[in-house]
Amino acid sequence: MSIQIRLSTDREPFDSETWNSFVAASPTGHLLQAWQWGQLKAAFGWQAERVGVQDGGRLVAGAQVLFRSLLPSFPYLTIAYVPKGPILDFGNQEISEALLSAIHRLAHQKRAILLKIEPELPHSPALARQLLACGFRPSQQTIQPRSTIHIDLRAELDEILARMKSKTRYNVRLAGRREVLVREGTADDLPLFHRLIALTGRRDGFAVHSRKYYEMAYRLFVPSGLARFLLATYQDEVIAGLMVFAFGQRAWYMYGASSNRERNRMPNHLLQWQAIRWARAQGCLAYDLWGIPDEVGKEPEKYKRTVTDRQSGLWGVYRFKQGFGGQVVRYVGAYDYVYRPALAWLYNKFTA
Repeated sequence: MSIQIRLSTDREPFDSETWNSFVAASPTGHLLQAWQWGQLKAAFGWQAERVGVQDGGRLVAGAQVLFRSLLPSFPYLTIAYVPKGPILDFGNQEISEALLSAIHRLAHQKRAILLKIEPELPHSPALARQLLACGFRPSQQTIQPRSTIHIDLRAELDEILARMKSKTRYNVRLAGRREVLVREGTADDLPLFHRLIALTGRRDGFAVHSRKYYEMAYRLFVPSGLARFLLATYQDEVIAGLMVFAFGQRAWYMYGASSNRERNRMPNHLLQWQAIRWARAQGCLAYDLWGIPDEVGKEPEKYKRTVTDRQSGLWGVYRFKQGFGGQVVRYVGAYDYVYRPALAWLYNKFTA
């Protein structure tokens, strides 16, 4: 094995095509490790760096590492974060040591107080032991949803419909009968989408990004075919919308919004169905509904039946997503490697 470390700061750094090809081809590659995701975060206060391990000139492991200043008053201290990465087989000791050592060196150069990783790997005791052996500890702060639902797109469309709960399948068809139409959104629709997503965030209790954030996400992903912006309308009024992303062989429902008006027409059900159809046409094998209560991930059998007595948080979202007939998946979660214990303790205390 001829191992070589490459960094985005090298004289001959990675190019976007090489990096994205590696991430997309990896079984654990994720949208949040895509080159464009680094560009998106770089527009909003982060710095994106890429670290890779090559064997015989071929990338075999890597991580897109995001750095952000700790506080405006401490611009020379940073947080290092690897969303849905690193892309690495932790069971391969030689490659693991090579990649993690390179990440640690980069983190020290950037004066990081801690490194947070969230591997795109299912939870298992064996993996948890491997992470502990590498010096990581379970984080007090998880950024990305730890539990989610995957819909298998390898089946025919009729079979995907048949796997849904009967009420969800009925609502998909009901939306069409109640004159809901789905069209592709344009950049001109983004201000309206942001108003809808802000309304949805207030109604369902989740944080939303700024309008410029969604505009940047649109520019980076939609024109290149890595995402689609869909809007549901009734009598020419936009009543719901979503952004669905496709990268490699997977798709993600990332952002969704709906009005308080005309909800009885079930526009969100039809939007999801059209997003699923689009993702399947792109060659994706799985559709990630992106986030459910972690209690479900811990005990999926316990929550297999529709939960009607839980209303707060993500429970309403879970009932909606559960209806599409996917499989619950729980990831290993966030782990921290602490470089400066006192500062890391303060950071966790004030950001918890």
